[in-house]
Amino acid sequence: MHCDAPFVVRRYDADITIMPFKYLEEMRAIPRSKLNCKMPQIHNLVPKWTWAEFMYDSDLIVRVLNGQLNRNLPKYVDIARSELEYAWDIEIPQTDEWAEVDIQQIFRRLVSRMSAKVFMGYPACRDQDWINLSIGFTHDMFVAAFTLRMFPPWTHRYIAPLVPARRRMWNQIKTAERIVGNLVKKRDDARNRGDEVEDTLLGWMMDNGNETETRLGEMAFRQCFLTLASIHTTSVSVSTVLFDLCDHPEWFPVLREEIEQVTAQYGPIGEHPGMTSRQWIAKLMKMDSFIIEMQRTNPQILLRPQRVAMVPLTLKDGTTIPQGARVAWAGHHHANDPSILTSDPEAFDPMRSYRKRTAYVDEDGENPNKYTAVDQSDMDTLAFGYGGQACPGRYFAIGEIKLVLSRMLVQFDFAYPKGKSRPKRMYADENTFIDAHATLMMRKRKV
Repeated sequence: MHCDAPFVVRRYDADITIMPFKYLEEMRAIPRSKLNCKMPQIHNLVPKWTWAEFMYDSDLIVRVLNGQLNRNLPKYVDIARSELEYAWDIEIPQTDEWAEVDIQQIFRRLVSRMSAKVFMGYPACRDQDWINLSIGFTHDMFVAAFTLRMFPPWTHRYIAPLVPARRRMWNQIKTAERIVGNLVKKRDDARNRGDEVEDTLLGWMMDNGNETETRLGEMAFRQCFLTLASIHTTSVSVSTVLFDLCDHPEWFPVLREEIEQVTAQYGPIGEHPGMTSRQWIAKLMKMDSFIIEMQRTNPQILLRPQRVAMVPLTLKDGTTIPQGARVAWAGHHHANDPSILTSDPEAFDPMRSYRKRTAYVDEDGENPNKYTAVDQSDMDTLAFGYGGQACPGRYFAIGEIKLVLSRMLVQFDFAYPKGKSRPKRMYADENTFIDAHATLMMRKRKV
């Protein structure tokens, strides 16, 4: 690894300059108008051939996440929890004996329902067409983009019409237009009657987007894209926590004890009159630390953060970055560097962040986000990026992960099927994946 000098990783569709970490702190302060995190994400989708090019010209998703979701996070986490309670017995096998289940599909469906309730409202959160579409779109967008990126860009015009996942995407987008169109009409009709309308991110986007952004085709695709980011990150994260626990079962009782202690002190989640669901799950500090270690040892992206230079840049030491250059940092290597971590990076240590967090007090007292899974100021924790352009949906994503785990762990036992072990990790460019249908055994806990 070239730790002290930039070097280039070449793909068919892009050259990515890997920057030394000494530049990360300086570059975090450069605004998105000059060094942009959205551009590499959209580029990875091969937008010309996946109908996503309009995403280059709009930041409506960032605006709704920062301006509405994060500002009202306690309310939206409560909304997600209520939908989780509705869906629990529908989606979770209530089995007293060991049963082999597609655990990731269970979580995909749960997260799809929870996210749809917040993003689009009722009835989308209980519409099987939307639930199936959102899960299918997530899979097909990744498959279509990765298939196209296997070939030089000049071939895409010939290959794109032959990619089955891309054809499925077109049908999914048309279905999304129907569903989103009905929701918008329902909302407009209610307003015209003077009725109260449901508080959703879709509604905020319709009220705050410009004329182009609120066109039905663009808005439908945006809802698909929001769901893609939410379902993939959250369902894979919850599944990976369970795989880690099955590899290290001594941590099951530690996390369960913490959940039970919080429940004993504050009552079941959602029942304390002075405590929101977000405040309740914030008490799960050991679970939060476990999630951080899961992210460190099982990254979904090896190169993070990533940026594209929108203008020519010159850094303090004279290093130049030309306009259009794509830069990244080797986040996974950094997270496993023995000179960075204070304890053995080869060890799976779920309380690594918990120890740092409980020992930390800033000048104004305890910083509630320092050394947590949503912290964007700790260079040891880069799963959601770094600095002001860190993933704006990370607060809600961690909330969903904790909501699901806090119920799953106290109600069920988990183990690998006989003769099976952890699913192998696969790689496509800088992205990592596990078997999408890896199974676990589960049963109701015998307390």
